[in-house]
Order: sequence, then C-alpha cells, then structure tokens
Amino acid sequence: MAIALVLAAIAGIFIIQAFKIVPQQHAWVVERLGRFHRTLTPGLGLVIPFIDRVAYKHSLKEVPLDVPSQVCITKDNTQLQVDGIIYFQVTDPMRASYGASNYVIAITQLAQTLLRSVIGKMELDKTFEERDAINASVVSALDEAAANWGVKVLRYEIKDLTPPNEILRAMQAQITAEREKRALIAASEGRKQEQINIATGEREASIARSEGERQAQINQAQGEAAAITTVANATADAIRKIAEAIRSPGGEQAVQLKVAEKAVDAYSQLAQTNNTMIVPGNMTEVSGLIATAMAILKAPAPK
Repeated sequence: MAIALVLAAIAGIFIIQAFKIVPQQHAWVVERLGRFHRTLTPGLGLVIPFIDRVAYKHSLKEVPLDVPSQVCITKDNTQLQVDGIIYFQVTDPMRASYGASNYVIAITQLAQTLLRSVIGKMELDKTFEERDAINASVVSALDEAAANWGVKVLRYEIKDLTPPNEILRAMQAQITAEREKRALIAASEGRKQEQINIATGEREASIARSEGERQAQINQAQGEAAAITTVANATADAIRKIAEAIRSPGGEQAVQLKVAEKAVDAYSQLAQTNNTMIVPGNMTEVSGLIATAMAILKAPAPK
C-alpha cells in the first residue's frame, strides 16, 4: 500500500513536471541536459521531467526601457543633460537567452554610448532642432547591434535636453533680443506701409481732381459748342423766316419801313451822343440805304 502511494506521488510529480502551459505573448526556452533543446510557444507544451528544464522565460511584448540621464558634450563644447526611453521587443528567444548575459543592461549601455556619439557631432542649437534625426540615428545603430541578442529596437525617444543654467540664460536673452528685433521690424514695416498708403491716397486724389477738372473743361466746351450751335441755328431760322416774310405780299414795303426807322434812330442816337443835331444833307441817302438793303435781301441764297 505504501509503495503504491509512493508510485502515485511520483507519477503525479512526473505529470506536473511534464506538462507546461505557456501564456500568450511569451516564449520559454527548454534545455535538455544543459543544452538548448527547443522553444515552447504559447499553449500546452510537453517536456521530459528531470531531463528537460525551462531555463529562460521571455515576454514577447513591446517593452519600454528608461535610459538613465547622462551628460553629453556637443560639437561646440557645451554640456547637455540628456535622458531618453527605448522601446524594444524580443524576437528570437534563443538569441536573447544565450546572446548576452543581460540584454537589458547591454541595450541601455549601448544606447548611452550611441547618444553621446551622435550629440558630439552636433552643435547645441542643432540638438534642439534635430531630435528626430538623433532618435533615428540611435535606433539604427542600436538595432543593428541588438540583432545578435535576439532583440528588435523599435523606437528611441529623447525625453529631455537640459543645457547648463548659463546657457539657458543666454538662450533666453537671445530669444528676448530676437523678439524685440521682430517688434521693431514690424513697427518699421507698419510706418513704411502707412507712408505708402498716404502717398498712394494723395496720388489717387490728385488723379481724381485732374480727371474732374478735365471732365469739367470738356463739359464746358461741349456746353459752349452746343450754345453756339443753338444760337446759329436760331439765327438761321430767323433769317429764313425774314426772307420768307419779304417774299410774301407787302413784305418789301415792311422792310423798307423798318430800315427807314432804323436809319432815323441811328441819326438820332448820333445827335444825342455828340450833343449836336445831325440832319442828312441829302434825303436821297436814306432811300439809297433802303434800296441797298432790299437788294441784299432779294439776292438768291448761295447753294
């Protein structure tokens, strides 16, 4: 009975040791008699108790690894406090187990070395502008080296770049001076634009005034021309009407009477002007004047 219990206990231990359940996104490395045998994938796995053993357990998830802060020296001999973070993932459990004694420490140390090398090739101002380039350079070199450790380096991100306090004060003064310069430039540009606007307004106003004066002169000339044309047309109409009246019965007698009246009025005006009574020496002069006027009126109109 005791022997049966011992055998049952041994069988139970054997079964427990033989079956292994590997979680999702994990990989277990199995050694047989101290030598790499195989890798157990997620799910149920079978090993030989006391011959096989699970030597290493790896997580296949993406792992963030904080890189300790360190002092780097830039190309222009400025100290810079830098810290960052690495994201990596185990892709080959066998290499991760036997490629390095501790791949986490190896990745951390190599990341610090590479970061110092990359920043040492840049000037201080460039380090703030070229963060993406720094990250890409570190990831490229680190991933190439970590391939022998069964690790894939996915990203490297700089968390903070801190220059010395003296550099910070100088940078702040530079920023202040730059802002003041931009303010002065903006003010001068505003004054310049104001002067341009004023000159443009005066020029446009002068052009508008000259255009107005020119149009006024044109309108005045057109008005005078229209007035002259109207007067000429009225005079022509009056002459035509007088000619028509003369040609009608009794027209000549009326003209003779009118001319005689005008002649008498003219002599009377001359007498009043010179304070002397002027009387025609020969009354036939009046009749001659009337005859001349009638001859002109009877003359045919030029064609």
